[in-house]
Amino acid sequence: VVVPASQENPYLCNLCDASTPQLSHPAELMFDSEPALGSPAYGGGHVGGHVGAQGGLSTYWQSVSWRRHPEPLRVNITMSWGKTIELTDDVVITFESRRPSAMVLDKSLDYGRTWSAVQYYADDCHELFRREARRALDLTQASATQVICTEEYSRSFVAKQDRTVRFEVLNRTALFAGVGLRNVASLYARLDGDGELRRFFTLTDLRARLLQPATGDTFIDKENLKKYYYAVSNVQVRGRCTCNLHAKECKFEKGQLLCECEHNTTGSDCGKCKRGFRGRLWKAGTYLPYPKGMPNEC
Repeated sequence: VVVPASQENPYLCNLCDASTPQLSHPAELMFDSEPALGSPAYGGGHVGGHVGAQGGLSTYWQSVSWRRHPEPLRVNITMSWGKTIELTDDVVITFESRRPSAMVLDKSLDYGRTWSAVQYYADDCHELFRREARRALDLTQASATQVICTEEYSRSFVAKQDRTVRFEVLNRTALFAGVGLRNVASLYARLDGDGELRRFFTLTDLRARLLQPATGDTFIDKENLKKYYYAVSNVQVRGRCTCNLHAKECKFEKGQLLCECEHNTTGSDCGKCKRGFRGRLWKAGTYLPYPKGMPNEC
């Protein structure tokens, strides 16, 4: 049974059963391709599916319900690339449920051994994280790498098509490149000279910590705890492999991302010179002079 979004009752839960494929909502549905209704990939029906804003089927992962309240319902969504990457666009998480009342987005630079927060999300930043509420639009060039807490994405009552949570990469890069990223040369100059800025957008792993589901009210309905849960239909992360500007492409080989190294360099990140090309010390390529940059060959 597929219920049109306009007819959905937020308090009416569809049947969910992890032991039955047609009724389950496993984690891989956060990253699948969502087929249009009636297409062969759609297969004619899916219990618990919803019609999305574009007319296709919105598949989604769903957590367990908050039946053990007041014990916290906490879930981690972890993405690992096995390779250093650099974010080039906003990270966008689309919820099928209401967006969490509290969430933290973390990154790792050492393949998940240690983590640091890049953004906090809450309906009350001071109460939940002891932080002042801010927006990415409030940042300046001097504070572009500041870790903020935002209340923009934690409001309970929103339109169906507005259930996204973002980590705003483009707002930060626009501080240097201007609106619409029209002055890319200025951004590249900053990236060449500011290691902290490049490092802020660099990671090997990304983790969303869902800390508290939305309740939609001040009080929790303890008689109907099954209506509190997390559900995510899509996670979008756009970026490029970190190749130290010594590669034009990154390939997926034997389950691993690898840079197609040029300029007589080698290594997973093109981070060293090939044998026989070590007469000059290895050096990363540069964005400047724009637009061709400098290869700094070995």
